[in-house]
Amino acid sequence: MSIMMTFTGNIFLDLFGFITSLLVVIFAYYKWTYQYWERQNVPYLEPTIPFGNFSNHLNINISLSDTVRRMYDKARAKGWKFCGIYEMARPSIMIVDLDLAKHVMTKDFGHFVDRKPYVNDKDDPLGSHLFSIGGKKWRNLRVKVTPTFTSGKLKAMFQTLADCGVILENYFEEVLNKEEPVDIKDVFARFTIDIIGSCAFGLDCNSFKEENSPFRIYGQKFFAMTKLRALRLALAFNFPALGRFLKVRMVDKDITEFFTKVVEDTVVYREKNNVSRNDVLQLLIDIKNNKEGREDGYKGDGKSLTMDELAAQCFVFFLAGFETSSTTATFVLFELATHQDIQDKVREEIRTVLAKHDDRITYDSLNEMAYMTQVIDEALRKYPPLPLVTRVCVEDYKVPGENTIIEKGTNIVIPIMGYHYDMEFYDDPTKFNPDRFTDEHKETRHPYAHIPFGEGPRVCIGERFGVMQTKVGLTSILRNFRVTLNKGTQLPLKFSVKSNITTAEGGIWLDIEKV
Repeated sequence: MSIMMTFTGNIFLDLFGFITSLLVVIFAYYKWTYQYWERQNVPYLEPTIPFGNFSNHLNINISLSDTVRRMYDKARAKGWKFCGIYEMARPSIMIVDLDLAKHVMTKDFGHFVDRKPYVNDKDDPLGSHLFSIGGKKWRNLRVKVTPTFTSGKLKAMFQTLADCGVILENYFEEVLNKEEPVDIKDVFARFTIDIIGSCAFGLDCNSFKEENSPFRIYGQKFFAMTKLRALRLALAFNFPALGRFLKVRMVDKDITEFFTKVVEDTVVYREKNNVSRNDVLQLLIDIKNNKEGREDGYKGDGKSLTMDELAAQCFVFFLAGFETSSTTATFVLFELATHQDIQDKVREEIRTVLAKHDDRITYDSLNEMAYMTQVIDEALRKYPPLPLVTRVCVEDYKVPGENTIIEKGTNIVIPIMGYHYDMEFYDDPTKFNPDRFTDEHKETRHPYAHIPFGEGPRVCIGERFGVMQTKVGLTSILRNFRVTLNKGTQLPLKFSVKSNITTAEGGIWLDIEKV
């Protein structure tokens, strides 16, 4: 018995010694890593082991939007053009100066082609989409997919958006009769799912009638950020080799299986039955089959897209259209419900413009709504869907006018939320003021002070489509309905800590009345 106890005790001591030694090694590694920017003679924000300058992924108590803004404000107050920060144990540079942001995103783009370097082609095919991939693969795919979003292609798809607008308007009539408040984020999520389902997958999702639409369920699941998922993704982003070894996926297996099957079944059906539609999926099918390359007649060499690549592009188009457009429209309506005078002005413009187009929502009529565009731009300033975007330095880069060399492999953080609330560019930045985006005001402001879709060659490829579907939704509602804040909306508004997309805590609830 005593021998067994001694043996067990020795195992415990050995295990305790191993764990202690491992923790000492990890602590020493962090301490050495956290001296990186000091060794580079670059100003930096003091990090905390083990999560650096970002929140504890196991106990997040501040939103990513607020984190980004706080870091930016600290660096700005010190007069820094850029500063070092740490994402767990990964040294990164946050760009404070807008001229330097322009160099990184546009002028010297060749040095910063990539985003964060975690892509797992083998285990996560849907994660290898245009937003995440880099290098030559990104360049080739961007060239192939860009023609999908030309003005001509958007016009061809517009009727689908208009039809969904009618469904949205009918839904509001039903809500009005029931005298119930609406969770406007949920409503616009359904609206955008119907549009994207049709344009990206060629399917009628009927999400207003089907409460448990799989597109809605899987879309919400992808953006749900549990503590475990947040930690897993943080490890993969900051230690990509470890992430691939552990087979970490950006997209869960069940989500991948659903979307891949939907795309494959639809592609097979169309090709077998010679069916063609004016939607994104058809354009991607034509690219896959090398029927359509660039609009200048370039046809490429061999097949332009594999089935996995095609499915991945449909998937990211769905995610971007489903989440970011519904988020934007939600915050627009929150501000309009709060500022009735602005809402009245938007409604007046809608009715005036539509009167010139037989009271029909058309592609051209939306382009004439200048004040609505200002309102959307101001909402995107206050509530950019992504509070930051990233780039990766792909070759050593000397910062213009400085002695600093950004080493190859360094992650670059572009703090969009910080720029959008900088008092040098926006007086009283917490105030909602669409007049900031008149042509006269925009000309006096640095163009990179407002970059809700990013900027440069990696600017969001679906920006115009997203704004277009947002305008269709807003026009369908506001021309006949007034929105006011319901007491279910938590004020003052706070950003959710459970999502990396800018989202209101508790949702935004509105009351509806006919006008």
